[in-house]
Amino acid sequence: MSIIFYHVFLLLYRTGVRLISPWNRKAKLWLEGRKGLFERMRAELAAAAGKPGPVIWMHCASLGEFEQGRPVLEALRRQSPGCRIVLSFFSPSGYTTRKDYKGADHIFYLPLDSPRNARQFVDLVKPDIVLWVKYDYWYYFLVELKKRGIPTLLISGIFREDQPFFKWYGRLHRYMLECFTHLFVQTDASRLLLRRLRLTENVSVSGDTRFDRVIEIAEGGEREPLPLIEAFCAGRQVVVAGSTWEEDEEELDHFANTHPDLRFIVAPHEISEGRVQEVEGLFRHSIRYSVLARGGGAPARGQSAWPEPNVLIIDNIGMLSRLYRYATITYVGGGFGDDGVHNVLEAAVYGKPVVFGPVIEKYIEAVELTECGGGLIIDSALEAEKVFNRLLQNAEELKETGEASGRYVHSKKGATQRIVLYIYENRLLTS
Repeated sequence: MSIIFYHVFLLLYRTGVRLISPWNRKAKLWLEGRKGLFERMRAELAAAAGKPGPVIWMHCASLGEFEQGRPVLEALRRQSPGCRIVLSFFSPSGYTTRKDYKGADHIFYLPLDSPRNARQFVDLVKPDIVLWVKYDYWYYFLVELKKRGIPTLLISGIFREDQPFFKWYGRLHRYMLECFTHLFVQTDASRLLLRRLRLTENVSVSGDTRFDRVIEIAEGGEREPLPLIEAFCAGRQVVVAGSTWEEDEEELDHFANTHPDLRFIVAPHEISEGRVQEVEGLFRHSIRYSVLARGGGAPARGQSAWPEPNVLIIDNIGMLSRLYRYATITYVGGGFGDDGVHNVLEAAVYGKPVVFGPVIEKYIEAVELTECGGGLIIDSALEAEKVFNRLLQNAEELKETGEASGRYVHSKKGATQRIVLYIYENRLLTS
């Protein structure tokens, strides 16, 4: 891609967001969140300008990348409590969910890429070190950081041969990689791909920091019980289906609708009113978590044949990673869509079987989880029923599959420690 085409892309992106914003909530939030951004930054950062200590800037595309970078950020805070942390997001789903995150001193949207925006943003933040999580490469921001000699690390990078970096038209993308001081990648396959670009000495295989994060959630300070969930499960066998899309729910609804003795917890990827109503239409004996939390027991449509609902629809954000521990079997959505399966590690860390759809090739952790026996792929509703029945009726297979999941996750921990060690050994956190 030439710089001319890159500018065309930026123009089309901005225009497209404006055109769809009247009826697209995410586009509207994207625009509104950037109005007066530099004025807000100037006022907020000016108040903290006199404080000592290095400034760490971490950029994440969205919520998933934040969870990936979070272990590193919190480890740096523990070791350098006087540092100031600036967190930026490109996507509204990340910003709106984590805008009140207590681990950062300042949280902002990242403005759309341009030479002027990059200069202004870096002028205001004045970072001593920059952590760029996984991807979301923006040319002018990365060039500005390189020009100023600010240490910039890629965390949990993952590379595939079909990406622009490795194509004849990818010179601009390749230059963006050259702007990083160091690239921490998840796999040796990624390291070998970068070697083809003559990126060798500044590349390390650190693993994926998400393993550290999910282990922290499962074993750490977020283990407080969820009484409503416990009451709903009531000692029954439970299927927890997380990050589901309509295609996933259509594979699960018949099994749920015909097994009143089981409990199902369904956490849709999107929780707009219309989307939740769609889920209610598929799962006939359901109740929303918000209704349960208010003390309501009114059944959803079609529920009157049974005395109580057997499907709980989670209509909030932030609970999912803690819900999987209540499961007998977990199901992770996305595997029937073009983008592929969502985060299987949040489920696997609890030592539970993880079931998902067939689109997993972009996600090495889903591939590896399947290869080690902890992940099970389904390609139809009929296959889903066979897998669920087999696991629920065979305690030994259920136990072995779950143990394989847990062993896989714990075998991959340590990426955070490797990255933090590099930062301190190279004295990158100096103001």
